[in-house]
Amino acid sequence: MNNQFLKLHARSGEGAVDIAIVGGGATGVELSAELHNAARELNIYGYSELDSSKLNVTLVEAGPRILPALPPRISSSAQSELMGLGVNVKTATMVVKADETGLTTKDGDKIPAQIMVWAAGIKAPDFLKDFGGLETNRINQLVVKNTLQTTRDDSIFVIGDCAACEQPDGKLVPPRAQAAHQMASRCFKNIVAQVASLEMKPYIYKDHGSLVSLSQFSTVGSLMGNLTKGSMMVEGRLARVVYIGLYRVHQIAIHGIFKTGLMMFVDRINRVLRPSLKLH
Repeated sequence: MNNQFLKLHARSGEGAVDIAIVGGGATGVELSAELHNAARELNIYGYSELDSSKLNVTLVEAGPRILPALPPRISSSAQSELMGLGVNVKTATMVVKADETGLTTKDGDKIPAQIMVWAAGIKAPDFLKDFGGLETNRINQLVVKNTLQTTRDDSIFVIGDCAACEQPDGKLVPPRAQAAHQMASRCFKNIVAQVASLEMKPYIYKDHGSLVSLSQFSTVGSLMGNLTKGSMMVEGRLARVVYIGLYRVHQIAIHGIFKTGLMMFVDRINRVLRPSLKLH
């Protein structure tokens, strides 16, 4: 995007940068907001004539609303925030073609774009499709039992987005950070149990809620998830604090408290030393 804005600057600011993002999940929504924040940050580098008004971001979602995994009221709040930034949100819109000029929808409409981003769904790497004769699904995920062991080899455990783990309700565990975190904890305990010839326990996904960061503009989400009868909607500064807190919790799980503390300290220093936006 930065290169497109610099080219626009060379043309004396005539025209605009058109970006189309396919997929109204958390990735597409967060990217839409971050692009507008990046456009705003360009003013720091002296490009005063280039701002978010020169940026046309279109977010395309095939379903009836963005953030389909979250409650409707949170989806509506996020869409209002995006539209307030200037993002063109298109729901119930299916993309059937992409070329050098942009996207074409199922209805034959054209969405012009110099940059196109695919953020709809996940797919595991192709090499997993024929990985050691293990069972896979249509998106190359390795099919696992509820103990997180592969269906064809009990000595192989799989976690995260590349694991297709069916829950008691028949649904697969969603590809989310909290799911991978929970899987890692259960996987560790099951491996220890297997080595000690003890009984392994099944992994049951627990939804603790979701938070979506709209860059520096806002944060929306729900807390508690299926731990209570109803979720608690949060947004604004409180949601931002919780979002950062959850990010640090994931870091602690990987790096430990001491190293995460050092990373937090370095991050504070880098906020002063490093540029707010890279131009390369």
